[in-house]
Amino acid sequence: MSRSPDDVLTEALQLPVGARAALAGELIGSLDESEPSEDVEAAWGEEIRRRLTEIDAGTVMTVPWAEAERRILAAASGRGRPR
Repeated sequence: MSRSPDDVLTEALQLPVGARAALAGELIGSLDESEPSEDVEAAWGEEIRRRLTEIDAGTVMTVPWAEAERRILAAASGRGRPR
């Protein structure tokens, strides 16, 4: 017997934050059925290393998720980048 998407969502929302994040990542990943090429994987690996190097060197600053979320939502609503 198959469960409804609403039932699955209700159950998933009861999971701890980390488990919900992992589940969300898996679901998003399942939407793209093509396999990433080795070139793409290598490019992402290099980008991650570059960003970590910048953070470690102090040349960029991170922001808490609440601030990042506020900026994303403001940009999505057409208000541009808030200060």
